[in-house]
Amino acid sequence: MQYIVTFIWSFILVSMLNYVVSSVLNVDFNFQTGAILSVVFTVLIFVIGAIIPNEPTPDAADHH
Repeated sequence: MQYIVTFIWSFILVSMLNYVVSSVLNVDFNFQTGAILSVVFTVLIFVIGAIIPNEPTPDAADHH
């Protein structure tokens, strides 16, 4: 479920960013570019999430 919701939010935010940037630059809005970038962004989010450790560092565990 987290994968689906992450992709939906990624798709919404990247499409919105694509629309705004294309309007500011006065170029045509390309829906396909936003869809491809949202897939890339979603994969990047999952890779970063897999790299970051979940457990606290030993220094952080000592400071209560």
